Amino acid sequence: MMHQLLLATRNSHKTREFAEILGDGFDVRDLTGVADLPAVAETGATFGANAILKALETSKHFQEHIVADDSGLEVDALQGAPGILSARYAGEHATDAANIAKLLMELARQNPPPYPARFHCSLALAQAGKILRTFDGIVEGTIVETPRGRAGFGYDPVFQPLGFGQTFGELSAAEKNRISHRARAIRLLRAALLAKS
Repeated sequence: MMHQLLLATRNSHKTREFAEILGDGFDVRDLTGVADLPAVAETGATFGANAILKALETSKHFQEHIVADDSGLEVDALQGAPGILSARYAGEHATDAANIAKLLMELARQNPPPYPARFHCSLALAQAGKILRTFDGIVEGTIVETPRGRAGFGYDPVFQPLGFGQTFGELSAAEKNRISHRARAIRLLRAALLAKS
């Protein structure tokens, strides 16, 4: 049985990660090319709340299962920032490089490293205007002071997961997909969908 999933995103990096982690048996597409769908305001106070908002609103426009994700970086020395503002930490349309630069500038004002941090991913599964399940994945690590690696996206070049000598930006896609916060949440989603079929 092929599971049809529509991701409430236009981020091709996320879509590729979902498809790779879910594997065979899942047909994954996103909102790329859907021009007339209004953007959902991420007004929630948590990753989970924002994922639910996006999943619910998107599910009103399509028949299949909708999966929405909200994820980001939480740094202890910054009291959990950038948190839900991770994608726009340096401004509404900030680039990954600008967000990283602001993060490192803020950390330079703190005590010396290490800077414990975690990536947190919340997923919401919805259909026909109802939330069916939510899933969370977390990976602990530290922030490095100089970006390393060109793989991945977002804060990957400055996040070094615990037990590894490389940042997410230096790890292969296969290795990152084995241990990342999103991978952990997606595996829970996959198990729940397969259990229902």
